[in-house]
Parts: sequence; structure tokens; C-alpha cells
Amino acid sequence: MPKRILQGTVTSTANANTVTVSVERRMKHPVLQKTIKKSKKYRAHDEAGNVSVGDFVFIQECAPKSKTKRWEVMTQDMIEAFNRQREENAKIQQKLDEERHAQHERERAEREAAEAAH
Repeated sequence: MPKRILQGTVTSTANANTVTVSVERRMKHPVLQKTIKKSKKYRAHDEAGNVSVGDFVFIQECAPKSKTKRWEVMTQDMIEAFNRQREENAKIQQKLDEERHAQHERERAEREAAEAAH
């Protein structure tokens, strides 16, 4: 199962090797159908200690580091690798979509030819 990646803002760096990241998401209210913001705080491991309050960071799911830490701050190398993988996946998906579209077009042409023959 792939590791989840979230993005958020650092709200606290008070503890050693630990940062608190606030992740905001938007959702539609079930009754009012109005878009509302929900936020959740995650404690993440920061080995390098080079982030400060207010920084925008990516955090990645990891094996438990402590009782409350299940996430780690992604380094620039990890982010670049993630972006490369995402681009490769997008190219593969585009090729699959093009092949699927071409197959549908061939099938449609065959159906039209069969209908014209009748």
C-alpha cells in the first residue's frame, strides 16, 4: 500500500526532532451543502530540524516513531522523487487513455460498417 502524503503548515517546533503540522482540507457540509474548511494537526518527525513555524511542508506516512508520531517531514530529495514518479504515472495513464480511446474508435467504426452493410 502506498504511503500517504499530506501538505500543511508548520505550527510548532517546540520539541526536539518533532514538528506539529496543521493540514487543512475542504469538504462539503452534509446538510447545508456549503464548502467548509476542516483542519487536523499531525506530529511529524523532522530529523534535519531545518523547518520553522509557518513553513509549508510535505509530510509522509511512516512507521511509528513514538506514541504520537506516525509521519515524517519529506526532504527535498523525497519531494523531487515523488514528483518524478507522479509525472511518470501521468504519462503512463495518458498512453493508456489514448490506447483505450483508439480502441473505442475502432469498435465504433466496425459497428457503423456492420450497420451500413445491413
